[in-house]
Amino acid sequence: MGGDVSGSKKTKSEPNVVPLCDILLVLLIIFMVVTPMIKKGANVKLPEAGNIGTEPESGKMVTVFIQKTGVVYVDDKIVDDMTKFIPMLEDRLEQIKQTDRAKVLLKADQEIAYGRVTEVMEELRRASIETLGLVVIEKVSSEQ
Repeated sequence: MGGDVSGSKKTKSEPNVVPLCDILLVLLIIFMVVTPMIKKGANVKLPEAGNIGTEPESGKMVTVFIQKTGVVYVDDKIVDDMTKFIPMLEDRLEQIKQTDRAKVLLKADQEIAYGRVTEVMEELRRASIETLGLVVIEKVSSEQ
């Protein structure tokens, strides 16, 4: 790209960094576009409700997901055996230092059987969870 105008026949030993900068800029743009699309947690289609409150900071709470297949997650870890549910929950509460007033968010798929939700809620009660938040999405009103 750059030529030697001094007339000497020496070869340049400097690397050309322009293509490297171009590649880095393209990668930066790709990551900036893709990163907001990444969601943390299990894939759950939440039910709709008319009157909802604001969701508290999820970094200070443990989130329990129930997929429509009945699979339960504690944050991003799958619970393969319900006997391990309470110890996993207590470990996670210990990690975020919320043992004095344990707070849990419950996100259940709208197509899950109600009995499975009550089973998980019963396990949460056995784990002495004081505050349980049910997460829904706001219902879009068609009245105008």
